[in-house]
Amino acid sequence: MSQVNHETLRAEMVDRVAAVVDQPLPASVTAALQAVPRHEFIEDAYEPGGDEIAGSRVLAPRTVARLVAALDTGEGDETLIVGAGVGYTAAVVAEQVGGRHVHAVDIDRNLVHIARENLANAGYDTVLVDCRDGAGGLPEYAPFDRILVESAVVSPPAALLEQLTPAGRIVFPQGMSEQRLVAARGSADEITERDSFGRSEFRPLLVEGEQPSSRERNRTRREDAEFDSQGYFAKSGWEYEWLDWDERLDSR
Repeated sequence: MSQVNHETLRAEMVDRVAAVVDQPLPASVTAALQAVPRHEFIEDAYEPGGDEIAGSRVLAPRTVARLVAALDTGEGDETLIVGAGVGYTAAVVAEQVGGRHVHAVDIDRNLVHIARENLANAGYDTVLVDCRDGAGGLPEYAPFDRILVESAVVSPPAALLEQLTPAGRIVFPQGMSEQRLVAARGSADEITERDSFGRSEFRPLLVEGEQPSSRERNRTRREDAEFDSQGYFAKSGWEYEWLDWDERLDSR
């Protein structure tokens, strides 16, 4: 498909997003959505709804639009995104603040590799993506003017609040079964300002061992899954070893 067609599809996507969000989108957000080649991050990129890649749900364009609008970035804002996913949100933010000012972390190493490759292919290779527990943030590059958490939390982890500048802004889905998208200012001791941007539905923030690529701790389930992925007649599977033993007995 030609670049012209991609641009047309993106324009139609942006029109659909603007029609379904709760409030008018800032011009900078619609411009960023139009600029980022979403097809570099996901197949069926311009269809409504989301998808799932490597065990992670890819956010729909309208969800990304709401997050970025709530983040309210300006050019040059140092921004941390907790939950790199496939890298699409980071690219949209990079259009607003500049790629060198965007830092993204994800607890899943597989997703980190996917995000890095997608961002490079889409022309955003200056965005930093690192494998980290998101609750700990990225202190080496702190402080941040903006922090976006793409997972649900009851309250923002203290480490993230400590990494905000005094006038910084953090956006996060608050709650579990019932969630609201919240933008807040404050410190690790107290959040002094809070604005709500409507209902949201995000998965909880993961801790070490919960990521899709983590190694199964139960040995039986882990080996069963490994054999299954290798195929019924895989050389390393127990079926092959049993047949091989039969042949050895017959040859004696």
